[in-house]
Formats: sequence, C-alpha cells, structure tokens
Amino acid sequence: MLFSLLDRSRTRSGMDDASALRHTVERAVHAEKIGLHRFWVAEHHGVPGIASGAPAVLAAAVASRTSRIRVGSGGVMLPNHQPLIVAEQFLMLESLFPGRIDLGVGRSLGFTEPVRAALRRDRDAPDTFESDIAELRSYLDGSAPVTARPATAAPPVFVLATGAGLEVAARAGLPVVVGGPVLQKDHPLAMYRKHFRPTLSNPEPYVIISLDVTIAADAEDARRLAVPEAWAMARSRREGEFPALERASVIDQSQWTPQTRNRIEASLASSILGTTGQVRSRLEEVIERTNANEIMASTSTYDRAELFDADAAFAQLAGVAG
Repeated sequence: MLFSLLDRSRTRSGMDDASALRHTVERAVHAEKIGLHRFWVAEHHGVPGIASGAPAVLAAAVASRTSRIRVGSGGVMLPNHQPLIVAEQFLMLESLFPGRIDLGVGRSLGFTEPVRAALRRDRDAPDTFESDIAELRSYLDGSAPVTARPATAAPPVFVLATGAGLEVAARAGLPVVVGGPVLQKDHPLAMYRKHFRPTLSNPEPYVIISLDVTIAADAEDARRLAVPEAWAMARSRREGEFPALERASVIDQSQWTPQTRNRIEASLASSILGTTGQVRSRLEEVIERTNANEIMASTSTYDRAELFDADAAFAQLAGVAG
C-alpha cells in the first residue's frame, strides 16, 4: 500500500502567503525523508486560506528541493487552462525531473463568482472536461497536430473524480483520485472499475483515496489538531470565504453557534483521526471497502511541528494493507 500527501499550501493566521508556500516545500522535503510516495500541490484562486494558485510553478520548487519522491498536481483545473499550455508545463517538469512528475487534473471552477469572472469562466458554460483531457493527452503523447515542447516522455495523468469524473476516467482508461464521499456505501467506484477501458500505460484501474488523516498520541489530541481545518470549513459555509488556519486555542475561545458546531462535528466525522492504532483500523476498513491502491492524506493543521509528527506517524502505517 502506497501512502502519499496532498498539500494545499494552507495559510496561517499571523503569517504571510509566502510563508505558506515555503512551508509546502519544507513539508515535501520532510515527506521524502519519511518515505512517502507522492507529494502533490493544489490549484485555488483568490482564496484567503490557500496560497497556491499555480501548481506547475510550486511543483517545480518542490521537485528542485527533493530527489526521489514523486511530485504532482492535485490538481490542475482544466476549465481554467488551455490543454496545450498544461501539456507544455508538465512536459517541462518531466524534462527537468524525469520519472518523478504526476499530472492530476480536475474540473472545479472558481470558489466565488468574482473568481470565476476573473478566470473567464461561466458556471453555465458547456462541460468540455472529457474533450479537454483527450486533447491534453494528445499533446503529451505526441499525436496532436501541434507538437508540444519540450518533446519528452509523458508524465502519467490522474483524474480528480466525482461521479461524472469517474465515468470520464473509466472511458479514458485513467487512474482516479477520489475524496471523502468515497466513505459512503453507494459511491460509484464499482462503476469505474466495471467500465474501465485498459490502455498500454494503464492496463488496470487504479484508485487513490484522498482523506484527512490526523494521528496523535491520543484521540483528543488528534481531534484538537483537526479542529482548525474543520473550523475553517464551517466559517466558509457561513461567510462564503475560506479563511486562514487559526490556533486551536484561539478557536476554543470563539463563540460556536449550534450550526457552526454541527458543521465542525460533521467535518471531523468525515476525517480519520485518532491514535496510530485507531487510524490503522479505520484505514484498513477504507482499503477493504474500496480496494484502493493508494492512500493520499490531505491533512492540515495550524501547528507545523505537530503536522510533521502526524505525517511521520502516517508514513509508518504504509504497510497497513500488507
């Protein structure tokens, strides 16, 4: 069982955005040291809580500071880009860091209406995700009328998938990354595997499960580490803006409305948190239920030292399915 990390370059109260990007690079160096398989970065635009809007640029910074771990995007949002440009960016990364680059693509639009307008994206625009993936792959494999440069081996493509995205990935014969809702019993992963069309590069379905995974000395400590992200999610629902991470002590002193408390509890319930033994048991259940090939933790918290400790504990569970 392979274990990996998705880092969204979360900003922290009292720190500037540049610090969040430096922290991402430092976390990647640590992830390589503790033996994790991949380290992916995100794309979000105009979000106060996330500093990463250019995953190809950040991936280059991460790859330049590491030597073994695979580096990629979780993901590039294709509605925001021309497929040729994405192909050129990741072929360049593959040329500079051969055999280490992943290209994860998604279909999400901007977080707010002003962001979507700035990206020239209309919520009612036609859905071209499937054709965009096909065009992107044609540039990567050299079959398009235009040759994307630099001409080099294509990095693997992954689809960040929901229900419709799983159908697209199955038809294209591509691996998928599936988030929290996969814990629901009616998730359509079986459909993805049933309709998967094998290719030379992907002869079989491949499933990465992405979850918030927080490990600490005891369950209460793990919950404390998970609260800053849950608090930010609850505030985004209430205020329409995803904020920077706050210290747990500051959050404890804040006024929690019943609705906010319910949202925080729901967020924590969708995470996997606890002691090493408790998390191992939960991950075993997820792996058995989904037949996952890989687990990707999307964990974040305010305290970076504690985050690094949680990452190290997570890495030690890599043999959970073995």
